[in-house]
Amino acid sequence: MGRILTPVARRSALSQVRHVSPVRPGAARDLVAGVYEQAERDFGMLAPPVILHSPAPESLAACWLILRESLLAHGTVNRAIKEMVAAAVSVGNTCPYCVDVHSATLGGLVRGRYAAEIAGDRIEAITDPGVRRIAAWARASGTRETAARHDLPLPAEQVAELVGVAVTFQYFNRMVNVFLDESPVPPQVPAGARPGLMRLLGLFMRPAARRTHTPGASVDLLPAAPPPADLSWSDGTANIAEAFARAAAAIDRGGHRSVPEPVRDLVTAELAAWNGAPAGLSRAWVTDAVSGLPAAQRPAGRLALLTAMASYQVDQSVIDEFRRVEPGDRALIELASWASLAAARRIGSWAPPARPEGPRQTAPDGCPVAARIS
Repeated sequence: MGRILTPVARRSALSQVRHVSPVRPGAARDLVAGVYEQAERDFGMLAPPVILHSPAPESLAACWLILRESLLAHGTVNRAIKEMVAAAVSVGNTCPYCVDVHSATLGGLVRGRYAAEIAGDRIEAITDPGVRRIAAWARASGTRETAARHDLPLPAEQVAELVGVAVTFQYFNRMVNVFLDESPVPPQVPAGARPGLMRLLGLFMRPAARRTHTPGASVDLLPAAPPPADLSWSDGTANIAEAFARAAAAIDRGGHRSVPEPVRDLVTAELAAWNGAPAGLSRAWVTDAVSGLPAAQRPAGRLALLTAMASYQVDQSVIDEFRRVEPGDRALIELASWASLAAARRIGSWAPPARPEGPRQTAPDGCPVAARIS
């Protein structure tokens, strides 16, 4: 089935991206070609959230590194739990596209109602207490106050893997909200056909999701970089620490190219005082925030702040305003990528501490909770 659906998935991936023109697989060269090859092999398809980055090759490689090494690479947490975290974070960020994809993948991996309960924001209905605790933490992780009410009494390597997935989807949810539609299912598909299509997507993703993916196989796509202090939660999990350090450095380089320094300073200051709470529907706050910037930099400031702190508020008018100053696709992707990762890194700094001194928490059947769903 995978060989039959792969060409369809490629065409669908290209057609779903808005605001930029992604590189077509046949035209991919060098770094873009390397990412595409790995993504199709390990993820099972050229996923639109990845391919949308292709006008900015380093941002593309960076997003692939954090996605592969946190979600796909073999570790101490199984893939089903990671998919659960991805879906729960996406519910918290109101990113219906990612909720659809990752709840469908979870549903393709496990029996039971885990996927439906998370997608429907009914985490309290999950009967397994260990699984429910991880899902509730992931759902709450985007706001400092709610994150503080949840902990993960797990060993350091499991916490690093779970936080890695959460930070990755704090990043991807923002990029997806800006550059993709609300669902991978085309809007013209009747509502009654959607459940069947989502089950088909889960079956399509299942073979790749069940394979064992060697940790660290993607990191050489980008040069080595020192680990930033705000990524200390990844310490002790070598492939994740390496992936995030290299990705952060690459995205920072893109930020220096495409985001004016006063805009970077403004976003950094706003995030330092931010607790993750939604900004609401009005954009008056961002107009006030950028008022001190030079007029020519306000479109970049507005887009960067909205992407970081209220990505659901980015619409065509915000993109068009930025395009009048910076018309290239690369600059648009690099700015959005830098702002998205800046917010995700801020949220990651709220991660709960590991409990390396304690025993592994187990579910009723004696399995570690982080390996409970299989």
